[in-house]
Amino acid sequence: MLMHCVPSRMDTDDYIEIPSQQLDADTLTAIIEEFVNREGTDYGLAEYSLEQKVAQVKAQIDQGKVIIAFDIVTESCTLLLKD
Repeated sequence: MLMHCVPSRMDTDDYIEIPSQQLDADTLTAIIEEFVNREGTDYGLAEYSLEQKVAQVKAQIDQGKVIIAFDIVTESCTLLLKD
């Protein structure tokens, strides 16, 4: 299941991709949890626990479908669908 992430089209000059392998497990989990807890993240009609949502997003990161992006302007991390 591909979850709807924040807008996937950012100017490449506005963010830096952070390889998930460079983050320790706790940091990666915290970034994913912050993302899935944002209002407006759409999971469809089914209800999922936080742990299930985190696992789904992590799988998408591991598969290369989603990237971790550091926004230079806002100095924050987000998750983006890979083009």
